Amino acid sequence: MRMRQIPLLASVALCLQVSCAAIAQEKISDGTVKIGVMNDMSGLYSDVTGRASVIAATMAAEDFMAKEKPKFKVEVLSTDHQNKPDIASAKAREWFDRDKVDAIVDLPTSSAAIAVVKVASQKNKITLVSGGGTSSLTNEECTETNIQWTYDTYALASGSAKALVKLGGDSWYFLVADYNFGTNMEKDATNAIKSAGGKVLGSVRHPFPASDFSSYMLSAQQSKAKVIGLANAGSDTQNAIKSAQEYRLTEKQIVAPLLMFINDVHSLGLKTTQGMYLTDGFYWDLNDETRAWSRRFFERHKAMPNMIQAGLYSAIMHYLKAVKATGTDEAKVVMAKMKATPVNDFFAKNGRIRADGRMVHDMYLMQVKKPEESKSPWDYYHVKQVIPGNDAFQSMENGTCPLVKK
Repeated sequence: MRMRQIPLLASVALCLQVSCAAIAQEKISDGTVKIGVMNDMSGLYSDVTGRASVIAATMAAEDFMAKEKPKFKVEVLSTDHQNKPDIASAKAREWFDRDKVDAIVDLPTSSAAIAVVKVASQKNKITLVSGGGTSSLTNEECTETNIQWTYDTYALASGSAKALVKLGGDSWYFLVADYNFGTNMEKDATNAIKSAGGKVLGSVRHPFPASDFSSYMLSAQQSKAKVIGLANAGSDTQNAIKSAQEYRLTEKQIVAPLLMFINDVHSLGLKTTQGMYLTDGFYWDLNDETRAWSRRFFERHKAMPNMIQAGLYSAIMHYLKAVKATGTDEAKVVMAKMKATPVNDFFAKNGRIRADGRMVHDMYLMQVKKPEESKSPWDYYHVKQVIPGNDAFQSMENGTCPLVKK
């Protein structure tokens, strides 16, 4: 199958003239570090990943070359995995074997991420997951060459679920996307709800993707649960929220999207999403650093970045600095350097990469503003709570990663 590339961004060779003339490091294969952005370019997750993630990766490569002036080139490739694990794994093999790609990044759709992480482990190549959210990636599916950088179902579920139970939302019913991400989200949220003193009254699974949520909304309505938890993402989440309003669930029940991106809020509007709680790993308006980087991103994409793009940039910069520091692109050497080096940038302060591949950093409990509270475009969130990384993510001791000695 021919690899689909995005014009101008899909295959970007980025190097300074001085660096290009000085490529001589034998330990950098072909004198080039190749990074492949693999995600959904055309489906239900294309708005939250897609071209925007390629822009973030390109920015990281450009900034690294300009600031670090390495003796190697950086090339960014991109492809569409169509949210299908078989296509994702086939393209990963093609990239590693034919195109000599060193690292694959982004990887939304958890089933596709798991498939690529397995191939990368077999090929001794690095994966940096910013888009895929299943907590399986740092549990039973963990590998020596993968890092889950941005978020996972455990962090999302524990943040939002615990907050809503404390606010009185102590009975839940779930709408679950029927694949790894959705089922893991339901499991992690259920554990968080019960630990906070709440209860789960039931759940229903819907196809991935889904277009008609009417029957699921009726089931949710009949459950009489105080909170309807949406264990899905992308256009599935948007369509579920629209359907909930159509069936007037929001008049008596709380609709809680467990993964909602700023792009979703922008598409749905504040009138539709106002008051909703969500857990996020990044907000463009947190501080001067996040605003400065996000405005640069906005200049290229005409939309503010979400946590996937911010995390992707952070992960690639950390990876490239480790390649330069070690003088090689050999996966295990580079990975060891990455894990030994704290992450300190606009995305994460005092971040650290654990043995199970989890990059631990603070998460944020947000509440969507009312329309009258928003002072400018993309001014959408109140930051209600900073959740320290050690509290946000599952501990290694409670995990099932075979790389971690108990």
